[in-house]
Amino acid sequence: MRRFVVAAVALGIVVAVAAAAMVALARPGPPRREPVVITIEEGERFSDVADDLRRLGLVEHPFPLRVWARVTGRDRAVHWGEYVITTALSPLELLVRLTGPPDPVHPVTIPEGLTVREIVHVLAENGFGAEESFLCLLDDPVFLASEDLPPTGAEGYLFPDTYTFTPATPQERILRTMLHRFRDVFGPRLAVRAADLGLSVQQAVTLASIVEEETARPEERRLVAAVFLNRLRVGMPLQSDPTVLYGRTDGGRTITRSDLARPTPYNTYTISGLPPAPIANPGRASLEAAVDPAKVDYLYFVARGDGSHEFTSTLAAHHAAVARYRALRR
Repeated sequence: MRRFVVAAVALGIVVAVAAAAMVALARPGPPRREPVVITIEEGERFSDVADDLRRLGLVEHPFPLRVWARVTGRDRAVHWGEYVITTALSPLELLVRLTGPPDPVHPVTIPEGLTVREIVHVLAENGFGAEESFLCLLDDPVFLASEDLPPTGAEGYLFPDTYTFTPATPQERILRTMLHRFRDVFGPRLAVRAADLGLSVQQAVTLASIVEEETARPEERRLVAAVFLNRLRVGMPLQSDPTVLYGRTDGGRTITRSDLARPTPYNTYTISGLPPAPIANPGRASLEAAVDPAKVDYLYFVARGDGSHEFTSTLAAHHAAVARYRALRR
């Protein structure tokens, strides 16, 4: 009789626990103020997915969901991809969602050399949100500090690449993805090379942004970087035309004498050394060129008119090259 009572109590406990677990599995999660993106990697274990759901605030206790998914075999039916959750779902509803097709993603390509404002415009044009919302985030000191960005902002650190996002991907996630991609590319190896040249990371990225704007020729990037580093070394102003154009709101590309003489924090005709921050968002090749310049003594270069440049070491040779290409243009 005693064994029967113990068995009945144990069975009652099991039934009660199971009932409580089913109630928890069927209970909707907290209301969503903004979309949450769940990213499931190919081959990821469901136990890790359940932990991510808890971290994202979508489930309170992942253990019952793990058990239910294992018992029903649905832990092996979860698809990899991105899922955007916009409403409060119960753990059971989440499991159904994750075993269905992921949300469609759309690629967006960010070319090298765009400014932050130009990148935000591209993102908005591709349907990822309003420009004002992106710019508010990029002006937020808390957001900048959370990504260890300088107070000058994210210019230079939104890495140019092709990304895929769902249309409902939160704008903060989009920006953080681009910033983290920059950190992947400009890792410890490049940081050490920058330090060997006496450059901080900010200075190296600033130099890379100028290189990016000065030449589109891959074979010239290390030469351009060398010219500017040589000038810094001997105390010459950089006199880079793209720094004069930075911040212009009219979109004009023609530079006048008054433009060259106009004092701005970025005009390297009127300031010494590098600008205080990057003037564009450079790609990998320009970042690498900035910390691995060519071993040359060039101090000058002039455009040939075909997208390439002639590099020279003396002012007399530079003047001769300028006169030669002006004559050709005439």
